[in-house]
Order: sequence, then structure tokens, then C-alpha cells
Amino acid sequence: MSYPRRLITRCASSTRSLAVLTALICASIGTGPSRTLAAALDDHASAPLVAAASDLKFALDEIAERFRADTGIAARIAYGSSGNFTRQIARGAPYEIFLSADEHFVAELHAKGLTRGTGDLYAIGRIVLFAPAGSPLKPDPNLDGLARRVAADRVGRFAIANPEHAPYGRAAEQALTARGIWEALRPRLVLGENVAQAAQFASGGDTEGGIIAYSLALSPELRSRGTFALIPDSMHAPLRQRMVLLKGATPAAERLYEYLRTPPSREILGRYGFVVPAE
Repeated sequence: MSYPRRLITRCASSTRSLAVLTALICASIGTGPSRTLAAALDDHASAPLVAAASDLKFALDEIAERFRADTGIAARIAYGSSGNFTRQIARGAPYEIFLSADEHFVAELHAKGLTRGTGDLYAIGRIVLFAPAGSPLKPDPNLDGLARRVAADRVGRFAIANPEHAPYGRAAEQALTARGIWEALRPRLVLGENVAQAAQFASGGDTEGGIIAYSLALSPELRSRGTFALIPDSMHAPLRQRMVLLKGATPAAERLYEYLRTPPSREILGRYGFVVPAE
């Protein structure tokens, strides 16, 4: 499905206050220039270079800090959409570990001979309906309040990740379709390049809210900015998240990969709302 380019909104605002908020959230969630591949490559060369789905931002930062404390190795992590990372890796980007929000992207890279094996299912993600403080939208699990506002033609701008390449955007589209309001809501959508940017838009006050990752809604940065309701997983396809070592991974990357499979890492993922598969 194609989405108009005008709907793909960049991290900007027409007002000074929202510009400040945008900068703060971009820095916190990691969608700004400080988290680009170019910046990561400037870090210490021996540290493993990781491409991670943006829903992992807060959980993986915590895991990486614990890994650094335990091993002395500081991982370099770039956050973004799984689809974009898949294209970058296929074109030769020098990542060593890929943590995708959709296991199909890992399968795609494996089919091209770019991975070491098929990887591991590390989590199953969930989505929430989020509304910033002061929004007329009151989150509920089945999207009833949103549906009423859509039916009354009272809904304002609404944020999701771009379904063309972001797994959490596809899950949002599926949930809205299941509720019967996708087509009516499409003209009001503000699309983030990834779910972290969608969370920024949903929480910034320039939209009524949005559908974002549960893991991001649980972070202190977003908890203080609004309210949310967990959407039933029956309303969308499972967000089966898989990680894999890429060809050329260093011993340091191998150590981090194994660390991601340990009980402390799994406990952190669970705290951020991920369903952690049985060992």
C-alpha cells in the first residue's frame, strides 16, 4: 500500500515550544542526528555495532549499560525502523547484530546469505493507544472512544509509524482496520519514520494521540506525558521480534549477542512490556 509523501512528517514544528519538545524527545528516544550510523562509526572501533528496532530504545539502552558494566565493552547502537535497516544491511552497512521488530526481515537477510544462521526470537511486542495530557481522546483498549470521534468527524491528527517499513506501523494499521476506522482516519495520519518518532508525535501535543509501542509508553519519558491503553493482541498480527548475528560479526558482538539471551536481559525486556519467549 502506498502512502502520500505529504503524510510522512519530519521531526519539526511551527512553534518554538514544540520545537524544544521535539529536540528533547528526539534526544531521549534516539531519532535525532546523534544516533545516526555516521555518528556511531565515530565511536571506539572495537565496540560492536548494533542495528535495533526503535521500540527497543529504553530496554536495550539499559541492557547495553549492564553489559558494559559487566564486560567493559560499550556497544554502539543505532535505532530505527526494521525495514530501513534491512535495506541498509543488504547494501553493505557494517552492522554486526540486527534486532528486528519483525522476524520476516531477518529471514529476508538470511535468504541473501547475510546472517549467521536464522537468529533467535527474543520478544513479542505489543501496541497501545496513547493520548497526550490535555487531549480530548481518552484511551481505551478496543479503540471505542477513537471510533466515536472518527464517526463524529471530530478527530484531529493521529500518529502511527509508517506501515510501509515499520512493523509497529503495520500493527497499528491492522488494529485500526479491525476496528473499522482505518480508511476514515487515513487523511488525519501523521507518519513517523519509525515507532519512536511516532511516539514523539503522539506525545508532543500537536496530535490527539497515536498508536505506539507498549515498551515506549512504559518509559518514564512518556509516562509523564500522557495516558495509554493496551490494545488486545487479537486486533493485529503478532509482533514477533527476532535478532541475528550478521556476517563479519566480531567476538565482541558475539559476546553481546549471548548476553542478550541471558536472564538479566530477558528480565529487562519483560519490564518494558515485551512478552519474552520461553527459553
